[in-house]
Order: sequence, then structure tokens, then C-alpha cells
Amino acid sequence: MRTALLIATVSLLAACTDPAKDKPKAVVTTPVAAPAKKEAVVAPLEGALAYPFTQADSKLGFTGAKITGKHEGGFNFFGGIIEVVEGDVTKSRVRAEIDMSSLFCDSEKLAGHLKSPDFFAVEQFPQAKFTSAAFKKLDDGKFEVTGDLTLHGVTKTITFPAAITVSPEEVTVAADFAINRKDFGIVYPGKPDDLIADNVALKLDLHAKKKAP
Repeated sequence: MRTALLIATVSLLAACTDPAKDKPKAVVTTPVAAPAKKEAVVAPLEGALAYPFTQADSKLGFTGAKITGKHEGGFNFFGGIIEVVEGDVTKSRVRAEIDMSSLFCDSEKLAGHLKSPDFFAVEQFPQAKFTSAAFKKLDDGKFEVTGDLTLHGVTKTITFPAAITVSPEEVTVAADFAINRKDFGIVYPGKPDDLIADNVALKLDLHAKKKAP
């Protein structure tokens, strides 16, 4: 009886609308070097122009799914800087930090649960961070972005596609892809009759303005 119920439940999960189903999946690998216990000050890229961004002009959202439906959310506080060298994306770098306690979603009760130790454990891991390592130009004009993402206390190297444009006054970054939450130790399965999908869709819409001299 339990086996039949499990099979039926899994089948239902597969049939539900998964917002990450048609998104490019981020390639996740172990970082080449383990992160230092105490972070060193990161020096600016030589010859780079700085384009900072915050939630004031940018958006960082996510969509997760479970058997009974999906939920959308994002973060109210995040920021970072894009350092552009000679107007060339492939020579540039992006760094970002997210205040995990600023998480919100379409259900206030769920937002509280997502902040708990079952998911992001924001009291223990108050920040998520990303630092790019490389940009590769793709045939479709987009870029393949590779960098280290620290989430839930776990650092992994991820690679995902993004549309990036550079102008004298602004850099924009648009990305729509999926990551597997279990790669970052977020393994809460959900209820037996309401399982949670492993893949989560992420959507970035960054508008970085040139820093005043």
C-alpha cells in the first residue's frame, strides 16, 4: 500500500507544473580551491570601471514548485558591483551579496518556513554570495557565466547563461536558469503528500549604474 502511494505521489509530482522544467540548468561543480575561513579583502580589477547595483534598480527572484502548485518570491536587500575592463565583458567581474533574511514570497507563512533551518537557515547563514571567475561569449550573443556561489554555507562553482550589455553609463544582466537546491545542502523534502521539486528557477534582472568619479 505504501509503495503504491509513493509511486502515485511521485507520478503526480512529475505531472505538476514545474517552473524550472524548461529553464537552462546551472552546471554545478566543486570549487577548485576551498574558500578561506577568513575572507581576504578583494582588490579592484586593475583598469576597471565600477558599476554598482542594488535592489533599488534590480530584481532577484525565484520560483519553487511542489505537488500542489508553485510559489514565487525574491529578496528585498541585495547588492554588488560589476567591474568592466575596456568595455569587454570577458575581462570583467561581478560580485554580489544577498541578505537572506530579506527573503519574501507570495505566502508570508511560507516565507517564515523558508528562513528556518529546514531551508535557508538564515540565522546561521545570513548571507549568500557570488563572485564570477569567467565569462565566455556564446554563439547566440549571450555569455556563459562561471563563478562561485555560496548558499546555505555551501560553496559551489556554477555555470549559467546570461544576456549582458555594456554601455558607458549602465551594465545590464538578465538571466533565467535553474539550480538544484540539494547541491547546496537544502534537502527538506516537503510533506509526503506534497513533495517539493529539487530544481528552483532563478531570475536575475540587474541594472548597474556607472559609479560617479
